Amino acid sequence: MYNSKISELFNEIADMLDLEGDARSFEARAYRKAALVIGSLQEDVGDILKNKGIDGLTELPGVGKTLAERIKEYVETGKIKKYEDLKKQYPIDFDSLTKIQGLGAKRVFKLYKALGVKNVDDLRKALENHKIRGIEGFGEKSEEEIKKGLDFFFSTGGRMLIGTALPEAESIVRKIEASGLAQKVTIAGSTRRMRETVGDLDILIVSSKSDKMMDFVAGLDEVENIVVKGPTKTTVMLKIGLTCDFRVVEKESFGSALQYFTGNKEHNVQLRQIAIKQGYKLNEYGIFDKADRRVAGSDEKEVYAKLGMDYIEPEMREARGEIELAQQHRLPKLVTINDIRGDLHVHTTHTDGLNTLDEMVQKAVSLGYDYVGISDHTKSEYVAGGMNDKQFVSYFKEIDELQKRVGDSIKVLKSGEIDILKDGSLDLSNKTLEMMDYRLCAVHTNINMSKEQMTNRIIKAFESGYVDILAHPTDRLINERAGIQLDFDRLFQSAADNGVVLEINASPGRLDLNDELILKASQYKVKFIIGTDSHKVEHMDFMRYGIGMARRGWLEKKDIINAGDIKSLLKALNR
Repeated sequence: MYNSKISELFNEIADMLDLEGDARSFEARAYRKAALVIGSLQEDVGDILKNKGIDGLTELPGVGKTLAERIKEYVETGKIKKYEDLKKQYPIDFDSLTKIQGLGAKRVFKLYKALGVKNVDDLRKALENHKIRGIEGFGEKSEEEIKKGLDFFFSTGGRMLIGTALPEAESIVRKIEASGLAQKVTIAGSTRRMRETVGDLDILIVSSKSDKMMDFVAGLDEVENIVVKGPTKTTVMLKIGLTCDFRVVEKESFGSALQYFTGNKEHNVQLRQIAIKQGYKLNEYGIFDKADRRVAGSDEKEVYAKLGMDYIEPEMREARGEIELAQQHRLPKLVTINDIRGDLHVHTTHTDGLNTLDEMVQKAVSLGYDYVGISDHTKSEYVAGGMNDKQFVSYFKEIDELQKRVGDSIKVLKSGEIDILKDGSLDLSNKTLEMMDYRLCAVHTNINMSKEQMTNRIIKAFESGYVDILAHPTDRLINERAGIQLDFDRLFQSAADNGVVLEINASPGRLDLNDELILKASQYKVKFIIGTDSHKVEHMDFMRYGIGMARRGWLEKKDIINAGDIKSLLKALNR
């Protein structure tokens, strides 16, 4: 897919245009808006161009004729001349440097002018020699924060967000299916386990024409270059920056191969040990008895059953006790996307959303939801155009008017993403808060407080009685920001005591809470919602990533309040 790279290039163009002052600010905003749209598309812009031409691209929100031509230029040549010209003027790796906490494009440019910092290696050297603290506008504290951000950047190991990797893998699978060369094809590896980031892609294929199949995958548009090519395994480097292993396996071994290439290392080791104790040999080709006869392997469920256990869903295969539960027939029945009845975290053009209230509600209707919660920002989020009390009153009237127009097709709920301020108070008056159907609250500012201070801040908000949902509880940005420091035992206990629901934020860049914290929070008997944090209609399709994280955290339908009907939802919220 071209989406990820074009979005990245458009954002970097916007960063460089921003450096040229107000005269280019409108153009920069246009590129940034288009980057957001393209980056969240599930359909490849290359396919749109192929099927509908330039006119198909201009149908995308925020993509006019000029930007459509830029997209076409990249699809056809692999380059954008405007980007190349700007890079001659600003030879800086904005994409990497602006991912480091504490550095925006303007601060990066300041480091470039003062110290010649062009990339993360230059930044590391400048930090090692303590040169940054001497630059106007930085100082010793800034230097320490940037060093922490750089350490976190390197610790991520270059892994890619599931929200980028999965659509790429699915696009490739669709092309293989359409080729007529495969009897079966599926995604395996950490992508199938729905890990928040992935290091590579694994695709398994059953084909009676393996040579032609390998030629086909090696020639895919998505392929940058071929690492190794053989009759049953080909490894390529994809244009998005990930390697992908294609394996052709026999249909008699497909289930065993899928199990082998899905579970993490520890999960698979435990399974092999169980097989050995039972007198079997387990590998990617099947389960074999002492006479080396294959006794299972064509079907994945058959493999688990032969070992005396229930089928373990892919998201659970992390060696966290799931094998013991499978042996005891006590596995949870995991929540599915079809269980979700509504989305409670949706933004509109009233603040920093790209679609109107009407458009977001119609998207919810198209998804078959029973309800949708509109939750635009409050005034402290001034960079997001947050609203004050008076504006919220007007906003609620608009929602009431919309409800009359849509009738019984969907229930539109009134809320806001309310800032939890530094002292633990909330960013709107109690009178305004009481007009809401529920209160979705979050920390956005003063994120460098100590663990004790931050925990006390949020617990104070809980104890006010006005917090119904804690949104993106750690405020992390995957691969960019580690998140706030919290005493999770205290936080989860307070959430349970005060009836506060914890959000699993489905935005691929957040996925917050993550799976480990979901498992921990579950011990405190708290309830959860899965919210998309949508800022445009396409973002509402991110629900599947939140579902993936919930399944990795072993959650069932009963644990998720927006998997219930409107009556049970309001009962859970209006305690």
